[in-house]
Amino acid sequence: MSSVLLRRLAGKRLPTSARSVRLSSTATPSPAPARRGISIWTASIAAATVGLAGYAAGAVFPPQAATILFPRVAPPPLPEDSPEGRQHMQDLEDQMQKLPFLQELRATQDPEEWYEARPYLLFPEERRVNNLTAGVLRGPGKLAVHALVRARKDEKESYVILHVGRALCGHDGIVHGGLLATLLDESLARNAINNLPERVGVTATLTINYKAPVRADQFIVIKTQVGDVNGRKALVSGIVQDLEGKELANASALFVQPRYAKMLDPDMLRKRMGEPLKKTGEPVVID
Repeated sequence: MSSVLLRRLAGKRLPTSARSVRLSSTATPSPAPARRGISIWTASIAAATVGLAGYAAGAVFPPQAATILFPRVAPPPLPEDSPEGRQHMQDLEDQMQKLPFLQELRATQDPEEWYEARPYLLFPEERRVNNLTAGVLRGPGKLAVHALVRARKDEKESYVILHVGRALCGHDGIVHGGLLATLLDESLARNAINNLPERVGVTATLTINYKAPVRADQFIVIKTQVGDVNGRKALVSGIVQDLEGKELANASALFVQPRYAKMLDPDMLRKRMGEPLKKTGEPVVID
C-alpha cells in the first residue's frame, strides 16, 4: 500500500462503534460518588415538622378529648352479692370517707349549723328493690355507695357527694345525661321537700344545662341551694362539680307539695331522704 493511501486512510474518521470499542477498552472507570450524610439542617427541619405535627394533634385531641373519643375497654360490673362486689363497694365507701373535700367540709362547717345524712341507708329492702336509685341503679359499677349529704340545719343549702360508676354511661366512659338529670332531681328535691309544709313534694319543672362531659368512675359533688319558697311551692338550684371544682352541669327546679301529702307515711319519707346522723354514724331519731 502506498504511503499516499496510508495517509488518506489515517485522516478519515473511524465509525462511532469503533471509537466506542476503543474508548471502552482503554478508558479507566471513574469511581462511584461517595454517599453524603444527612445534613444537620435537614435533620432539624424533620424534627421540627414532627414536633409541630404532635403539637397540632395534641391541640385538636387533648388528653381528655382523646379519652372521650377512644375510651379504654372496661369489664362488666361485679355482681352486688359477690365477695368481690361487696369489697369493691366497701373500698369506695372508705375512699369517700377520706376525700379531702369531705374532710374540709367536716372541719370548717359549724356542727351547730350543719348535719350529715345518708339517703336510702335505712330504706327497707322490700321498698329498695323497686326504687330506681336505691335499687335498680345500686351496686358495683353503678351507684356503688349511698350518697353522703352535708346539709344546713335550716335546710337552705346542701352538698351531696356521690360516686358514678362505669355502668352508668351513654357514650362509653361518659356518664349518661339522663342519669345526671335523675341525680339532680333527687338532690334538689331533698332540699326543696325539707322546706315544704308537709315535707312532701313532686317535681313540676327541671331545667338542666350540661357544661362538660362527666367521666365515669369518679366522685362528684352536687351543691344545692333553696331560692323562693311560697306555700306549697319551692324553687331550688344546683351545680354539679368534680372534686377539683370544675362545673359539669347546673340546674334549677320547681317542686310542688301535692294535695295528698298528709296521706303519705312521714317516717318512710325521712328514711328515704336520710335522717341526720350522730357522730357515731347512727341516725338521729326524729319524733
